[in-house]
Order: sequence, then C-alpha cells, then structure tokens
Amino acid sequence: MNTSATTPVPRALTAWSLVGLVLLTINLRAAITGISPVLGDLRDAFGLSGVEVGVLTTLPVLCLGVFASLAPVAARRLGTETAIAGSLVLITAGILLRVVAAPLPLFVGTVLAGAGIAMGNVLMPAVIKRAFPNRVGSLTGLAMMLMAASGAVAAGLAVPLNDAGGWRLALAVWAVPSLVAALAWGPLALRGRRSPDRPAAPSAPAAGPAAREGSLLRSPVAWFVAVFMGLASLMFYVLMSWLPEVMKDAGFAPATAGMMVSTMMIVGIPLGFVVPVLAARLRDQRAVVAGVALTMVVGIGGLIFAPAAGWAWTVVLGIGTGSAFPLAYTLLSLRSPSPSVAARLSGMAQTGGYLLAGFGPLAMGVLHSATGGWHVPLTLLLVLVAPELVFGMLAARPGFVRPAPRSDVLDGRLVEPKGLPAAEPARTR
Repeated sequence: MNTSATTPVPRALTAWSLVGLVLLTINLRAAITGISPVLGDLRDAFGLSGVEVGVLTTLPVLCLGVFASLAPVAARRLGTETAIAGSLVLITAGILLRVVAAPLPLFVGTVLAGAGIAMGNVLMPAVIKRAFPNRVGSLTGLAMMLMAASGAVAAGLAVPLNDAGGWRLALAVWAVPSLVAALAWGPLALRGRRSPDRPAAPSAPAAGPAAREGSLLRSPVAWFVAVFMGLASLMFYVLMSWLPEVMKDAGFAPATAGMMVSTMMIVGIPLGFVVPVLAARLRDQRAVVAGVALTMVVGIGGLIFAPAAGWAWTVVLGIGTGSAFPLAYTLLSLRSPSPSVAARLSGMAQTGGYLLAGFGPLAMGVLHSATGGWHVPLTLLLVLVAPELVFGMLAARPGFVRPAPRSDVLDGRLVEPKGLPAAEPARTR
C-alpha cells in the first residue's frame, strides 16, 4: 500500500483495501457495547461484586487510551497492515477468552479486546490517508457510520442472543466478524511487509515528509486536535453513562430514560457520515465546530433549565455528540501531511482523549453524589463546552501539523531540518 502519487494502484488492491477497512470498522465497537446489556448475567455467573462490575465497564474505555500510543510504534516496526491484522487477532482472542467460566479470563479478555480496538482506532485514519487520499471525507464518514451502527447492533442483539443461548453466545458471537476481518487483512499484511512504515535511513535521500518527522508533542496544532478530541469524547461518554439517570430524576420512567440514550446514539449514526464528508470539502472547518458547540450549549442548557422537555434535548445532544467525534476523527487526517503522521497524531489524540473520557463519567458521578443533584455536574459539563469550542476552532484552521524538527547527521555533519511547511490540505471528498 506504499504508493507514490505517480504509481497507479491496482483496482483489485484498492477494492481489497476497502473491504478490509469496512471489516475493521465494524469490529471497533461491538466487543465493548455488547457486554453492558448482559452485565447482570455476568455478575450472577461469576459472583462479581459491585466494584468488579464497575471495573469491567470502565476497562474498555481506559484500554482505548492506554494502548492507543502503542499503535504507531507497531506500525513503524511491523507495517501498518500487519499491525491492523494483529489488532484484529487481539480482539478475537479477547472475545473468546471472555467466555471461559472464570473471573480472571473475563477481565484479561476485556483488556486484550480493548487493546486491539485501541490499535484499530488509531491506525484507521492512516489507512484512509494512504489508501484513499482523495476520499478522506467519504471514507472517514463511512467508517464512523459503520462503527456507530455496529455498536448499536451489538447492544441491541445482546439480550436476544443471551435469551437464546446464554451469555456465552452473546459474547462469543462477535469473534466471528473479527476473525473474518483478521483473515481479510492477512494478504494486505503480507504485501505491506515488503515496505513497512519504517523511517528512511539517514544516508538515503528524503522520500517525502515522513522521512524527517519529528516529535508531535511540540506541535501546537497536534495539541489542539488532541484536546478537541478528548473533550468531544468526554461529552459523549458522560452523556451515554448518565443521561438515563438524569432523565429518571427529572420524572421520566426508567424504560423511557433508557430509550432516550439509545435515541441520542441513533441520531448520531447518519451524522457520522455527513459530517466528515462536509468537513473534508471545506477549506476551513471552524463553522462546523461552532455549530457543534451551539448544539451542545442548547442541549445541556435544556437539561439544566427545562428537563421536562427531555426528548427535545436528547435529539439536540444526539446532533452535537454525533457530529463532534466524527469531526475530530476527520481532523486527524486533514491536519496530517502523511499517513505515518496521521497514525502518530491519532495515537497522541486518542491516548489523551480516551483517558480523559474514562475520567469524565467518574467525576460526574462523584459530583452528583456530593451535591445530591444534577445541576452542578451538568453546569460543569456546560462550562466545558467553552474549551471544546476554543480548541476546536484552533484545530479547524487550514494547514498541517508541524512535527518538531530533529537533528540528523548527513555527510558527517549535524543538520537541523526546518520542519514541514504549513501547506493547505488538499481538497478531498
């Protein structure tokens, strides 16, 4: 898949890459969302305490943050395709390990599946950037839509599968699509091993921007994208975790409150496609960021001041959260000058983003317990829209990430590269 702009890519390879991308994306949520609906059966089967159940539900999100930083390293050493195939093997092994009738394999399997999903999340923008550089918007949109839809399907089928064959069937069934995806990525991995994502040797001539990439930690744009993604993730996971409780305390029936969070997620499915396509067509994405911030202010403000109109605020929040994360994900590609930078920026942004997202629901729960209501936690969530808007505006400006230059020795002397030019991203679809 390492091709230059002047080398034609075989149609069969492009088609296979597209199939691989689709299969990858449908396996990046199911192993997480499919476990929550059967938590009661798992607690009874394994004799889990309340603390252990809480750890089991928090582990996947924490794994998304902890293991995200490993993906760019694996891609550099093994090749992107091999790293993705490995991530799918981890997901498959983790899912199968969870059906062993013992608590330890349940938790270890959850960690393995979370690690595989984290690596797939990070490397997906690099695959799109490399294999489909002129389709960043549409392919990112397709990926976001498939991720959301597969997560919703897994959650919706968990209880019927549990009723039909028990919790083992409800968990194990998702090993089938992940195994199929791993097999599909096998040929791509073998081809990619011939030209893995390793930096060029110092004595070789520079082959492009990736040849002299430095640290992203000193790049302001990289931090803008990372913080925006973190806050967008935090908003989503806080609302997904606590919106039913907020609505129940506002007087809605438990079943209705549960339907509200499902509705919020369903509203976001089509936006997962529309927003990346729109963002990639725009030279400047700041108008989209402003629209996201406005919907979040209206939705959260509505929950604070007029909770009786809960259905209206649910739809508005579905628009806001369903637009923010796909936009942040698209910016990973639009702000990157090369596939390898996209992978590294994705790893940096998702490491911090998911760790922040994992902390958010816990902090909201602590505030609710301390204050005895939802006014203070929701007000804090509303205040956080301000930095989300600021960092989103900064991340949405035209240009590329500038990796900090590093010293290279050429012809026996020390050379300080000047870094990457702030070129405007190509117009993509």
